[in-house]
Amino acid sequence: MTASISAWIWSEKFWLPENVSWADLEHPPAGAEYPRLQHMLSHAFPLAAGVLLLRLLFERLVAKPCAHILQIQTGVPRRAQPNAVLERLYQANTCPDTRQLEGLSKQLDWEERKIQRWFRIRRNQDRPSTQKKFCESMWRFTFYLVIFIYAICHLWVSPWTWDTRQCWYNYPFQPLSPGQYNHYVAELAFYWSLMVSQFTDIKRKDFMIMLVHHLATIFLITFSYANNMLRAGTLVMCVHDASDIFLEAAKLANYAKYQKLCDSLFVVFSIIFFLTRLIIFPFWIVNSVLFESWQIIGPYQAWWLLNGLLLVLQSLHIIWFYLIARIAVKALFKGKVSKDDRSDVESSTDEDISSNGNKNSCQKSKVRDSSHTTVLNGETYDH
Repeated sequence: MTASISAWIWSEKFWLPENVSWADLEHPPAGAEYPRLQHMLSHAFPLAAGVLLLRLLFERLVAKPCAHILQIQTGVPRRAQPNAVLERLYQANTCPDTRQLEGLSKQLDWEERKIQRWFRIRRNQDRPSTQKKFCESMWRFTFYLVIFIYAICHLWVSPWTWDTRQCWYNYPFQPLSPGQYNHYVAELAFYWSLMVSQFTDIKRKDFMIMLVHHLATIFLITFSYANNMLRAGTLVMCVHDASDIFLEAAKLANYAKYQKLCDSLFVVFSIIFFLTRLIIFPFWIVNSVLFESWQIIGPYQAWWLLNGLLLVLQSLHIIWFYLIARIAVKALFKGKVSKDDRSDVESSTDEDISSNGNKNSCQKSKVRDSSHTTVLNGETYDH
């Protein structure tokens, strides 16, 4: 039973071009090696645990001292008065509606404004500190910067970087290079670590979206490694990492309250995003995977799936760039990058919402949030 399921999952008709079998890939030329998925996974999972440990050390020994130098304090939020009734409702609904407020007012003999204030303080109590967000962003900035430099170093001297048709010559009988292997294992380990740390990191409104995103990224990395599309795969990963460096740098400047630097970095990020994901990615990489591979090796079942995923990703790039461009224009002409309404669970600043004269501060909060574009403090569009 297990053997038949494995044979169905790893069907040669699906994964490999016509007249190519897994057995053909088990005997590479002398001194060469073809990708073996089991080999990469056996290294990626332990490395993911190592990445999590490295992150903890990095945040404690590097990021936090940097935050102290930049005078980014942890901040101790004001704590809400203990109240079992309000706490029980808060666990179910952090923003009670007007009817609930009226019921609580009668039950507790409190004014509605006092209850609103209690919920505002309670939400602030759960809100992550700027220092924590700074440390998270600094870790991602460091990883993207290091992995991008490493990718450029081994891709710069690779002939298929400059002539993408070489991604498909003699495919899938293309030897695995140490640079390709290290790049793939590092990226896969990083995203497996994100899968775990997402449950302990700052809780964001798009938690499920990001969970699906990380799973899709892991699938694509594993997919392209399994059928030896490493040459195109490393180009895709490198192109996507380029803009993420500047996004995380803009966040760091934002948390450190260097607003002009933040605005400048965000504009640079927008330009890099446009060049890499709307110019280089579709006209260089997708063009090669879609058209050049058709001419050289011809389509097969996995080929259709891969190109479908890349085209979906390109559609998302267009949508994301529209959102990014709106913020970049505000940064250029209004001098300030908009706040991200999904940066944490309760992203709007309730402190500057007066409870005087409004029915529900949460309602005003949500209205205001809906007018902001979701980019700066999140990574919704990463990879």
